[in-house]
This record gives sequence, C-alpha cells and structure tokens, in this order.
Amino acid sequence: MSDWDGWSGEQDQRGRRDDGYGRGSGQAEPEGARRMRHVQRPGPGPQASRQPQQPPQPQQPPRRPAQPPAGPAYVPPQQDGSYSGNSHDGYDSGYNTGQVYGGGQPPSGPRGRGPGGPGGPGGPARPAGPAPDWRKRIKIGSIVLASGLLVTSIGTYFWADSNVRREVDLSKVIERPKEGDCTTYLIVGSDSREGMSAEDKKKLHTGSAEGKRTDSMMILAKCSSGNTMISLPRDSDVEIPSFVGSESGKKFAGQGRRVKLNAAYAEDGPELLVRTVEFNTGLRIDHYAEIGFAGFANIVDALGGVELNIEKGFKDEKSGADFKEGTQTLNGEQSLAYVRTRYAFAESDLQRTKNQQKFLSALASQAATPTTIMNPFKLYPVLGAGLDTLIVDKDMGLWDMGSMFFAMKGISSGDGVSMNMPISGQRGGNLVWDKAKVQQLVQQIQKDEKVTVRGN
Repeated sequence: MSDWDGWSGEQDQRGRRDDGYGRGSGQAEPEGARRMRHVQRPGPGPQASRQPQQPPQPQQPPRRPAQPPAGPAYVPPQQDGSYSGNSHDGYDSGYNTGQVYGGGQPPSGPRGRGPGGPGGPGGPARPAGPAPDWRKRIKIGSIVLASGLLVTSIGTYFWADSNVRREVDLSKVIERPKEGDCTTYLIVGSDSREGMSAEDKKKLHTGSAEGKRTDSMMILAKCSSGNTMISLPRDSDVEIPSFVGSESGKKFAGQGRRVKLNAAYAEDGPELLVRTVEFNTGLRIDHYAEIGFAGFANIVDALGGVELNIEKGFKDEKSGADFKEGTQTLNGEQSLAYVRTRYAFAESDLQRTKNQQKFLSALASQAATPTTIMNPFKLYPVLGAGLDTLIVDKDMGLWDMGSMFFAMKGISSGDGVSMNMPISGQRGGNLVWDKAKVQQLVQQIQKDEKVTVRGN
C-alpha cells in the first residue's frame, strides 16, 4: 500500500477529521463561511503510515445564540435534507406558520400585491386606511368649480362694463317731463355702417351711405304692473322743440317745425331725439340704448341664431329678405333683413315695427337666460359681439341693460303689452299720432297702472 493510501487528513480537537476537500456535508455553515485552517501535507514516516483510517464522523451543527440576530436567519436543513418551520434546537427560525418574510405565495385579499409590492419581497406592508369620502370630495370639487365660474363671471362683467360706450349725455336735454313710477328706455337701431368692410355691407345689403340714421325706435316701459313696448314709426309726424346742441352747447329755439321722427336724430344725434320724444309724448326717458347693423348681426350669431315663427313668407330685394312660412332659426344676416324689410308689406313701416318688436322679444328670450347670463364662456362672446356698436347713456350700467333685456323677455312670454304708437291718420305722408290715446297711454305708464290702450 502506498503511503498516501493511509492518509486521511488532520483531526480537530474533538477527534473529527477534516479531509480538506470541502465536501459540503450537513454542516451548520457553508464552507465559505467557515474559517479554514491551512492544511499541511504530512511527510512520509512510519507513524503516518501506521495510523488506521477511520470513517468520517457526522458533525453536529453548532448551537445558535439564545437571541437570533436581526433580520431573516439562515435555517440549516435537517439530516433528511428538508426544512422545518418550527424551532430547531431551541431556536425560533422565524418561519412559523402564517408568517411571511418575503418568500412563498403573496398574501390573499385586496392588499396582496405579489412580489416587489406591499406584502411581497422587499416591500413593507401598507397599513389599512379609511375609505375615501367621495361625498366630501364631490362637495369640495363643486365648491371650487362654482367659485371659479363666479370669479370668471364677475371678471367678464367688469370687463364688459369698462368697454361700454357711454356717449349719450342726457343732462344736455332740457325742459324734461317729470319722473314716473316706471323705468323707461328709448331703444334705437341705427343704420350705422361703422366697422363694416365692403364685403360686410354687400353681404348684409346695407349700402354705403355715410353717417347714420335711425332705422327703428321704440319705448320700453318696465313697470311693476306689467311691461310695455311701444314702437315709434320713423315716419311719425313730430315737432322739433327748442334744444341745446350736443356739440356746440348753443340753445336753439323751437320754430314749430314738423318733420319725420328720424330727422331729429339726423339733425343733432341721440340728445335731440330724446328731447323730441319727450316733448311730443310727455313721457320722461330714463335710459338710452343704441346698436348698429354690425353689432346687431354679430349678437345674433354669437347666440347661435334666433328661433322665430314667420306666419307668412315674404321676399324683399332691397333688404335681402327671402323667408318661407314656418318656424326657423335666423342667423345674423337673415335677422337684419327681417327687421329692416318694409317694402314687402302693404302697411309698410307699421308692419316693420311689429316685426322688430317680435324679433327683439325672441332675441331677449334667448339671451336673458341662466345658461347665457351665468355662463361666462357664452356671455363673453355675446357681450363682445355688440360692444363695438352699442352706445348708451352715461348713467346706464350693465345692471340696467340686463333689466332691459329681461323686460323684453317678459313681453315675449305674454307678461306685458306690445304695440305701435296709436295713429289717427296721415299728414303729407307722415303718420299722425292719436293725441288722446297717447296722453292716456303716458299717464298709465307714469302712474304704473296696467296699460289698456292699444295702438295700430
């Protein structure tokens, strides 16, 4: 036998052999974690050769400390190669039933996230919190939304108010009638082409006349007893009274001149028109509002059109009107043609004023609604569409304009009276007012009584 055949390595202090080959037998620690002594190869000698070879003895795992170290601990396998979840040799390995330290299946239930998430390897368990209060969240969201809309609406109103053209000074009107119990507005539609391009004039059939004249005039009386809208035909026969020039400030004495009502506007603008209306009716005008062709059409388009029931179709080449019978939605161009047409009717200007009242009431009904007034994203374009050509008196604010629109809306819903100024006949082609009826009408408005007078 060779000397190498009988060599079996060194013995440790307990008499166990260490053959030096790191066989990985069931030891408490892996080979790499143990401190390996340097193995010296024994030289040949009689004592080494005569030493009997003994079979390797199984090693006992070293006893663990009473307190395990922090964190997951290595659990040695048992002799049969299996692992136990219970304590081993008095040491609790931490792998008891029901405990999960990152291994095994993810926990069941709504908070089980699987590997990498809460409850999985490397992820801390998320503590259960209270369910979200959706009622509270919705309430807070609604408050924030309402506040945003309110702030935007207020900003829109201030913007519009600062851009209104307050150019009419009613303090220049002299010898005014006494104030009544109702609030009265003189609403004027002018044929001003201001801001219109050549293409716009052609499209809207307005012509290219310089300056501006009144195309429609009406008195709106807002009363607690009921609202009244009275159209003043532009061909009305009236007297031009004494007045103070709006530009010169010079007083012009009355000469008893009788003219058509629209001539007063052409002679010295809104102030003389108000003075003439007050002198010939005896009714005090509280506010003045005027809008031109372009602004009128733009407002209608900004609203998305105005729905109107046309009882009988008509056509007029001068205004561009071409309407069939029935309910239809008119755009800005069609609306302007509708309120300007006069030659297609036997009653001429009287029928035109009736159409104007009807249309303005329908326009107010669709403009003075919560969906428009309370929605700044719709109110802004509507106001912006007419501000360029909307002219009012110096004391008229947005609140007064809103009251005016709501008063017209009330008339369209049947809460009020719509009429022409009572006519008794003609004089040289001019329409002569019925003085007795006009006087009764004015008294009823001044005293805020229900209007019983009816016009043409």
